[in-house]
Amino acid sequence: MAEIKPSTAPAGAKKPATTQQGGNSSNAISVIAPILCIILGYCIWRFGIGSPSNFEKPDLAGGFWPKHEGPKGGFAKMYEGGIIVPLLIAFFLCTLTFSIERALTILKAKGTGNIGNFIRQVQFNLANKDIDKAIALCDKQKGSVGNVMKAGLKTYKEMITVTDLDTDQKLMAIQKDIEEATALELPMLQKNLVFISTIASVATLFGLLGTVVGMITSFAALGDGGGGNASDLSKGISEALYNTALGIGTSAVSIIMYNIFTTKIDAVTHGIDESGFTLGQSFQTNYK
Repeated sequence: MAEIKPSTAPAGAKKPATTQQGGNSSNAISVIAPILCIILGYCIWRFGIGSPSNFEKPDLAGGFWPKHEGPKGGFAKMYEGGIIVPLLIAFFLCTLTFSIERALTILKAKGTGNIGNFIRQVQFNLANKDIDKAIALCDKQKGSVGNVMKAGLKTYKEMITVTDLDTDQKLMAIQKDIEEATALELPMLQKNLVFISTIASVATLFGLLGTVVGMITSFAALGDGGGGNASDLSKGISEALYNTALGIGTSAVSIIMYNIFTTKIDAVTHGIDESGFTLGQSFQTNYK
């Protein structure tokens, strides 16, 4: 992208008509989704994994955290990992929720066609000085690249007929509108990725926390039993390690999804940068 960055727009320049994508809905998701995921995570742990039918000795009057005993399978043993388990389930649900939300947003930002082909078609039309056709391509492409290109093309078309500005001033006006359009588009691409990146780091730590708490409880039971509860100790450690497994698994999924989304965002950002460079070079070549 050209390096010219004016502090104010030259006379005759208009602000780009670029629409921000789904800002209000995205803000609502970032507030509501974590709360719902925590609630759903607890319900899965308490009423799904912790269903009385999954235990030989269910605690029917346990309330918030029943002390069921005798899990009938590996799935039920996860319940005895403790109260950290529903948080880890909530982390996984958050990762899944925000991954779907980011996938839909980035898919919309990419537009309806290949970005590289779109930019080449615009370059061809600009070389032929057919600006209206280039704008029509932007309307067809949509997405972040199409929005930014269209904002620049509108100013591009206006600057052709302006006579009281030199070429450098016209380029500054085009570049300023491209930058303003870009400033509206890029934040929506990055939004909510912070949840996925945070979970990638925090999930493992919470898994280890649950394991440590479980092992403390197991060793305390061993000490109270005077050394006669070695089998209970092994059982308790095994159950505590479910926290580690859940934490590492959730963290791994979060890291993979974060890297996928950042790669796709980089591709869109590169298209936006190439759009600005294309318009600047074309105007400088065709309308010196």
